[in-house]
Amino acid sequence: MPKQNRVTPFGDIVAIPERGGWMGNRGLLHDPQQVIRRSWRLKAWITCKLSFKERQREVMSPGKYTELFFLDEVTAMAAGHRPCAECRREDYRRFKSLWLSANQDMLPKENPRIGEIDAIIHRERIDLQGNKVLFEANIDSLPDGVFIISPTDDKPALIWRQKIHTWTPNGYIGNLPLPNNVIVRVLTPGTLVKTIAAGYQPTVHSTIL
Repeated sequence: MPKQNRVTPFGDIVAIPERGGWMGNRGLLHDPQQVIRRSWRLKAWITCKLSFKERQREVMSPGKYTELFFLDEVTAMAAGHRPCAECRREDYRRFKSLWLSANQDMLPKENPRIGEIDAIIHRERIDLQGNKVLFEANIDSLPDGVFIISPTDDKPALIWRQKIHTWTPNGYIGNLPLPNNVIVRVLTPGTLVKTIAAGYQPTVHSTIL
């Protein structure tokens, strides 16, 4: 039976067989029986490499952080995760620099701690009831790499190369031409949308190519 540790673009943690191309964590979420008891513990939601310095982990070990898995980095960012500062040091530095450049109005101080950025992203991804936060935007203003709710079938879909691609646990299926001047509901948190628009390039699963 698959473990409940795969993350969707909505940020939900689900039990499906597919592992995905990236790992991450939000702290210790499971109990000794490997049952998910909370959706987050830390405000630092990160995305990690699957392999780093030959470290070996037993997934969902008692008392250890819960390993979460994502199809690709754009999925992780839609859920509200950012690069790990240890295993993805260069990506982390680039992300932080671009986030600060793109969101000066949110955090105008010079060289703030990453925890201050995490706190802002946390408010953008879930509300006080623990529900996914969405916002509306004109689709013309959104860059490649951003997830929306498809205007045709209400499924999570990725904007990529002038098309909308439907997300599934195994990859992307189908595509529709990108419509013009349409208001859509956006899954990717607002400051992360701006960070992508500023030049951060998250990875995308090969099924979209």
